[in-house]
Amino acid sequence: MKIIIKMCKFVKALVQNKTAKGQDLDVEERNLLSVAYKNVVGSKRASWRTVSGGFDDADETLIEKYKAIVENELENICKEVISLLVDNLLKTVTGKKDETEVFYLKMTGDYYRYLAEFRQGNESYKEKAKEFYQKALDIAQEHLPETHPTRLGLALNFSVCYYEILNQPEKACELAKKSFDAAIEKLDTLNDASYKDSTLIMQLLRDNLTLWTSEQAKDEEA
Repeated sequence: MKIIIKMCKFVKALVQNKTAKGQDLDVEERNLLSVAYKNVVGSKRASWRTVSGGFDDADETLIEKYKAIVENELENICKEVISLLVDNLLKTVTGKKDETEVFYLKMTGDYYRYLAEFRQGNESYKEKAKEFYQKALDIAQEHLPETHPTRLGLALNFSVCYYEILNQPEKACELAKKSFDAAIEKLDTLNDASYKDSTLIMQLLRDNLTLWTSEQAKDEEA
């Protein structure tokens, strides 16, 4: 974990350094940004889910204290990433209408979604997640191929946001199905470089769709 935290500090300095000169990150640096913070936030989210699940014969006061600590750490990290994106990186690519702009908008949506996950009373986090995902989707649908892994990853995460955060299962299923079907139609256009990434995300879209539609059917039966 210490190595990952050091990596985050390095990436943060890199972003601030390059954007101060009006420069964007290259592909490797962008991936480093994504992976570094995803690892830190991923472990914190896992801890939060564990303590939120409750424990038998445990001191509830201690659990709540630990949960509050994890939530504060998570909030600080998420806000740090959002600041790097909104105050720095997005300013260098806004209006480009390319994969990079979609990537940064999607990533901003992701971190607002993480905030909304545990700060459930804060409606502004939900709205911000939806706002940034929608901006990314508008650009992706117009400028990226249906099979592009960034466009598919955006559809996957936005549909999860609709289902888990915004409580709009119909919207979640609609977006997942449209994105999957559109990609299937263009499957023969996939190049070798993105084939593995794209088909993996398509599988996740289909898995979610299967799960969500079966859950909706159960709810209707009940």
